[in-house]
Amino acid sequence: MTYARPTFDSDPLSLPQMPPWVTSARAETLEDVAFLSGAALNHLHLVLRYDPVPQALLRDKLALRATEACVAFSGRPERAGELRDVVHLLRPGDLPGPAGETCLAWRRATERPVTVKALVRALPELQGDQIASWLDAGQGAPVSRAAMVLETVLDDAPRAEVPALVLADATLAQGLGWDHVVPLLAAGLKRADMRKRGEDLRSACHRALVSSAVDAVRLSTHLARRAAHLKAVAPNWKQKAAAACAASWST
Repeated sequence: MTYARPTFDSDPLSLPQMPPWVTSARAETLEDVAFLSGAALNHLHLVLRYDPVPQALLRDKLALRATEACVAFSGRPERAGELRDVVHLLRPGDLPGPAGETCLAWRRATERPVTVKALVRALPELQGDQIASWLDAGQGAPVSRAAMVLETVLDDAPRAEVPALVLADATLAQGLGWDHVVPLLAAGLKRADMRKRGEDLRSACHRALVSSAVDAVRLSTHLARRAAHLKAVAPNWKQKAAAACAASWST
């Protein structure tokens, strides 16, 4: 059986919504939760192909959520608004501090297409050969590969939680054929999950991706509606600006 490829018009309300059974189903086994995460990621994949969604802004907001989660893992109190301000208010020569470094790492990881060079830019404390070696550690389906990379990095460098999560999301993006890192795992995993290994860690990653993909689709809908609203009112702003300019020249 073949299914028609979904098509969407320019109306943000046409953005496909996550099927409710993805979030309401109770998954007890690894096979069940893997099925649900696959369904959630497939749905998110459709959303990431939807032109009216401002993809760079979506990735930036997801990067901020990932930063907030990573900062919480380390026991720091900074919230999303504070983290955003730390980065935006930096002056030349300022030191961003640990939380700011984490925020910059996630933002840089999402800004450019996934390559080892781009990941070195995001994680300057690591060498390209080391990053490439870790990215090659994963095998199998995309989520399993991401979990294996996460586990390998944490085994080699137990305190490198941010690089581990960035590289795991990069591995996931490569496995799913996405051009850019889409931060998903950090915001969905719990602190205790970072100590799990093997099948337990894979299960935790699947569960994290279900919740994160649902949130990403919801955020995409919100951003698409805001973008559509700005596009609709922009001509009025231009007319008012032109009228104001003409009035100033006539006086």
